[in-house]
Amino acid sequence: MTSIYLSSNNPRWTPKTEADLEAAVTGGLLEENHHLDLKRAPNSKGDNKELARDLSSFAVDGGTLIIGVQENKESRTFELAPQPLNGLPEKIEQVARTIPDPPLTIVTEEISVAANDETGYLIVHIPASPVAPHMVDNRYFGRGDKTKYQMGDAQVVALHAKRRSAEADTLFLLQKQMEEDPLRDVGDQSHLFLVVQPTAGRRDMCLPITGAQDWNLRMSTLIKRVQESQDLRSALAGRGFSPDLGDAHQGHRRARGVARSSSGLGPDRTYTPEGRWGDEDVIELQLFEDGGLKLLMTRLSDKLSNPHTPSDDTEQVIFDSAAVVLTRQVLELLRLISEDVGYHGNWAMAVGANRLRGRRRYSGQTVFPSSQRYSEDTYEETTGVTLAELREAQGAVTRRLLGPLLRSLDSQEVFTEALIDKE
Repeated sequence: MTSIYLSSNNPRWTPKTEADLEAAVTGGLLEENHHLDLKRAPNSKGDNKELARDLSSFAVDGGTLIIGVQENKESRTFELAPQPLNGLPEKIEQVARTIPDPPLTIVTEEISVAANDETGYLIVHIPASPVAPHMVDNRYFGRGDKTKYQMGDAQVVALHAKRRSAEADTLFLLQKQMEEDPLRDVGDQSHLFLVVQPTAGRRDMCLPITGAQDWNLRMSTLIKRVQESQDLRSALAGRGFSPDLGDAHQGHRRARGVARSSSGLGPDRTYTPEGRWGDEDVIELQLFEDGGLKLLMTRLSDKLSNPHTPSDDTEQVIFDSAAVVLTRQVLELLRLISEDVGYHGNWAMAVGANRLRGRRRYSGQTVFPSSQRYSEDTYEETTGVTLAELREAQGAVTRRLLGPLLRSLDSQEVFTEALIDKE
């Protein structure tokens, strides 16, 4: 269950039963505020629009809507009002996905009544959205002390500026990682980079993983759980790539964190070729105490032999599938880390690639590869990610991060299943 912020005195309330809700109502703990609203279930199109406005207003700073608790206007107190649960979560999610612009991703949790008569309460968590504010009927909404309000132009501009500042910070981290690439001067292959940073995490939030005696086993287990995810396998439609996270088999202690890497990278990130085939194909995953994560993969392109082309004329082709596979793997890894360490906040994420100019995507073992050559040497993109998106909309996040690259390579439609999410 995801905790609910009631007040500074009750910042992490987690109701699990009807009795928990009853105790909160009786104790006067439930009060509509900047982060909490209490309502009955919507019953009309007008109610759906009003719900969409409520959800959009919470998306600025994050909040929770409890459906099944109503206000007694005469006594100005709140009381339980269980609602039919059949189809209610789906209805609320449908409103969140179809009315606000851009669509919202939410998390819902049901609490059944003690009598078990198919009624109960729906807890709707609205994470702070990385693309807020959201529009309903061409108007933006924010949340005041107790109610929503229509935002003015100045507030909308300020929110967009704040988001651009966060994106710039993440982009700086990405560029720093690219500059510190241990294979920066090795070979000709394109390299892929991913950087992730929690936006509101404690400085030691991942210490239960990185500081444990068995940290290497824990990292290995996390990677194994990613590889065994049936949802991920389905989204990738059986696609794989080498190297991927499973090839990061060496464990290293690093400054303020730990790492798993393939052969060739030492504890100090020094690259030492071993004189074997594929020496240049390196993958490295770093996890830091503060929740930051970095991925390096040095085989985003490769030379492929072709019986119709002289060996001296073979060209580097881009493995766009590698970018898709590894981005989806990292998103699933983030979900697992979030759940394991109890971090329910947002993440800032960036993806980058270099040595791209003039290269085209690998289109399989065909005599006629794609004719679309990438026109710049580097690719960089950033986005924010919520826990709700990690749980329900990893495809949408992948599309935000890789869509411009895939469209430039004329391959977005090839990866449709990895870029959309199940309804």
